[in-house]
Amino acid sequence: MRVWMERDRTTFLATAIVVGTGALWGFYWLPVRRLAEISLPGAWGTLAIVAAAAILLAPAAYTNRRRLARASRLAIASVALGGAAFALYSIGFVYGRVAIIILLFFLTPVWSVVIGRYVMGWRTPRLRMLAIAIGIAGLAVMLGADGDFPLPRGTGEWLALASGMLWSLATTGIRAKSDLGAPEAAFVFALGAAAAALILAPVLEPWPGKAAVQSAGSAIALIFATGGLWWGLSMTALIWATARLEPARVGILLMTEVLVGALSAALLAGEYLGAMELIGGALVLLAGVLEVLPLRPVKSAKPTRRSD
Repeated sequence: MRVWMERDRTTFLATAIVVGTGALWGFYWLPVRRLAEISLPGAWGTLAIVAAAAILLAPAAYTNRRRLARASRLAIASVALGGAAFALYSIGFVYGRVAIIILLFFLTPVWSVVIGRYVMGWRTPRLRMLAIAIGIAGLAVMLGADGDFPLPRGTGEWLALASGMLWSLATTGIRAKSDLGAPEAAFVFALGAAAAALILAPVLEPWPGKAAVQSAGSAIALIFATGGLWWGLSMTALIWATARLEPARVGILLMTEVLVGALSAALLAGEYLGAMELIGGALVLLAGVLEVLPLRPVKSAKPTRRSD
């Protein structure tokens, strides 16, 4: 009886963590845009945030350095690639509308099915193929809402689309080879994000120079708070929780990010979605739900006895 109670308590805690993480990331655009306004435009703000997260996570990674050294190189590369994907997602908020950026990232299940089928050679059930079709249709409706050809418009939307694809690649590798614990995985995740942001920062915007130095006092507090809360604490907790829940439950619960992100952007930034964008977004979310639904094993038909 005690074992069942402990298991239920763990499941409840893990579920609450996933829901809370999704809701928290629905507000992530606020500190990113604030940093862009006061001192660090483009990818520079994301670079500062993830660098701060890596610094805060370094002691935990050092404590678990032996486990990190024994980890599969493919697992480390996959987690780092996941961090790079999230860096692109983070930078996208500076250049695009919040709800569209989040929805483009949530096309991840579609790309995961495609990669699983054509790269990994995994069998793809019909329900997964339906998810691909609905997801692509949602993408076309959402991006073609203004009557234009359905392609991403602007840097933010392209970054969000690329981030979802990279995250699909990363999760495929993590699923196949991951043997990292939560603290060191979060540290590697932050390092991967820092590497991607460092590459993109000078390409997207010049270094702000004197402006960054003049606002350093107010920026540093925001940088470490954001890096510690979103990239440090929430990521470590999410990695812990996902190991204790079914992937289908995790995928659906994380969709709280879409709701919170869209509502917060509408209320705080005046960013509203049109009717066609809402329909396209709903199709994208439906594709995500279909992709994570558990599949029933196909029962083989029993041979019927022939009566003479």
